[in-house]
Formats: sequence, C-alpha cells, structure tokens
Amino acid sequence: MKLLLQLFFLLFCTAAFAQKKTYLIVGTYTSGKSEGVYVYQFDTKKAQGKLIDSAKSSNPSFIALAPGNKTVYAVNENADSTDKNGGAVSAFSFDKKSGKLHFINTQPSGGSNPCYVTADKTGKWLFTGNYSSGNFSLFPLNANGSIETAKNNIQHFGKGPNTERQEGPHVHGTFLTNDNKFLLVPDLGIDKVMIYNFDASTGVLTEGKEPFIQLPAGTGPRHLAFDPAQKHLYLVQELTGTIAAFTFANGKATLFQTISTLPADYKGSMGSADIHVSPDGKFLYASNRGEANNLAIYAIDPGTGILKLTGHQSTMGKTPRNFNFDPTGNYLLAANQNSDNIVIFKIDHRTGLLTETGKQIYVPNPVCIKWIVE
Repeated sequence: MKLLLQLFFLLFCTAAFAQKKTYLIVGTYTSGKSEGVYVYQFDTKKAQGKLIDSAKSSNPSFIALAPGNKTVYAVNENADSTDKNGGAVSAFSFDKKSGKLHFINTQPSGGSNPCYVTADKTGKWLFTGNYSSGNFSLFPLNANGSIETAKNNIQHFGKGPNTERQEGPHVHGTFLTNDNKFLLVPDLGIDKVMIYNFDASTGVLTEGKEPFIQLPAGTGPRHLAFDPAQKHLYLVQELTGTIAAFTFANGKATLFQTISTLPADYKGSMGSADIHVSPDGKFLYASNRGEANNLAIYAIDPGTGILKLTGHQSTMGKTPRNFNFDPTGNYLLAANQNSDNIVIFKIDHRTGLLTETGKQIYVPNPVCIKWIVE
C-alpha cells in the first residue's frame, strides 16, 4: 500500500509539473566562453533543456532565488588587486511567462570573491559569503527585488593547519534553517561552522548560544544540507573528502557520524564540493572534484539519520561543483565546471542510484543550478 501511494505521488507530481513551464537557472564562471547567467526551459517528460535567455554578468558563480521566484540574485565572484574587496552581488527580475532576465542593480559584497548567496524566507534580506576575505554581509532588499547597501558585515578570524588553503578564514556558505531563525556559516579556513541567531523582523544577527561547530583540524567545511524534517544536518568537508553528520535542534549540533565521500582505493587529490538530500529524504548525495569527478550516494536511515554508502556515480565530466534535483524529483542534474556540460541522470527512487539518460545541456563553465516553475 505504501509503495502504491509513493508511486501515485510521483505520477501526480510529474503530471503537475508537465503542465507548467519549468526553468533551469545556471550560474557560471565567465573566465571561459560564458557571458553570465543562463536560463533554460526544461522538459520534465523528455529530460532535456532549451536555451531561453542569458544575462551578462561577471563570474555569477552562485545564485539564489527570492521567495516567489520573481528575483534572481547572483554573486560576482571577483576581487581587486588587494584581494580584500572587488566582489559584488547582483539582482535580476525574472519573467515566468517568457523566461527572461532583466538586470535590476548591483552592490559591493563587502569582501573578495563572494561564493555563496542566500535570500531569507521573508524576501527582505540577502546574505553573501566572501571566500577570500573570510567575511559575510547582510543586505536589505526592496519590494522590487533591488539590493540596498549592506546593513552588516561580519568578519571571521583564525586559520588552519593546511598552509595552502587555510592561511586565513574562508567563508564558503550562508545557510538559513527552514524556520528562518538560524544562520549557519561554514568557514573552510578555520574549520568551523559559525552559528548566528537571526531576527528577520529587524535583520539583526547575534552569536548563537552554541556559537560554532568545531570540526577536526584541516577538514575544511564547505557546504551543508538538512533532511526534510530539519533534524539531521550533513556537512561536506572539502579538504578531507568526508561528511560529518549531526543532530540539530534549537541551534545546537551534536556529531553522530563521519563518513568518506570517496572510494576506499582512491589516491587522488581531495575536492569535495556540494551536498544535497533527495526531496523524499531517503538519500544523500555529495560531489567530488579532483580526479574523482563523481557523486557519492548514501541511503539515510529514517530514524537515526545514519548514512550508508551505496555507490558512486561518475558525473561524465570534469569538476562537478553544484548539482540539484529537478522539481519532479525524477532527475539529478550535475554541473561539470571544466567540461562545459550539465549531465542529466535518472534517479532510482528505490535505491537512490543514478542512471545516465544520455542527455546533456552544454553550458560554458557551469557552477550552480536552481529551478523555477511557472
């Protein structure tokens, strides 16, 4: 009976999305042939994309969507000659009927090489994490989606044992909990995930009761994901190719597992990048760059949250950064930055394993993918 209900749900979702326009928004690096942010209309029946529009922007490597998906925000991952400033964040309005982007405005990010951006649940605030300068900024947003000058800029301090990668703080993400009450900021350079209380009515950030999650030295925390119930937190660590799993409640995290993202016989360089829980909450995926160029796939124990590695899937390209699930939950799309392709995989909802569909979307230097449904 349970299996029949799950099949009915999947069929219902697929049919519902098939009647609407589904858009894939792609952030890129513009050091190659890319011009900026790209928009593709995605056919959820045929699993293929069609280019609709692009907007010129400098290194819009990571993007975020405002509530209602009427505004697209993109970092401009740049730095000036001092490597202390030069970064920016830009806003684009999005027309769901035509799929067109229109530039609104841009603001300095408050640091160098911003690599992550997040809009809060109210649509009134925007967070941008600056990698090279090790800080993050909070911006007020106007009703038309435009970005005001930064209200706050918080600087991290410290370093780690990896002298090449951890010579100082390196903010790698700004993640809000679903209740909009906590901001979690992984810092690769200091091996911490900083925890801040967030008041969405005032835009005030304060140090959490547990101000940070301390990770083992040299692990390099990068991105994180929650399960649908927000009970379990999964953190991918770039420099050691591992995932740290925590219970999470009221701003407090408790470690219960650490597991590798790589095959046991892997001898290449480390480069874990992104991490996501499947929409049904049954599986966890993490991307590996370096020589691995794959996705690690885990089954999640529904009670304990414990991960069990079930396999690895080549991303059929080089340097997979971000990846994401299409709105039907039937496909996983992996963005391969250095082979200029987004590869489309079919998801087995029973095992979580992936099958290559044979279909790709060719995008110059793709880094981040998001979805908008009309």
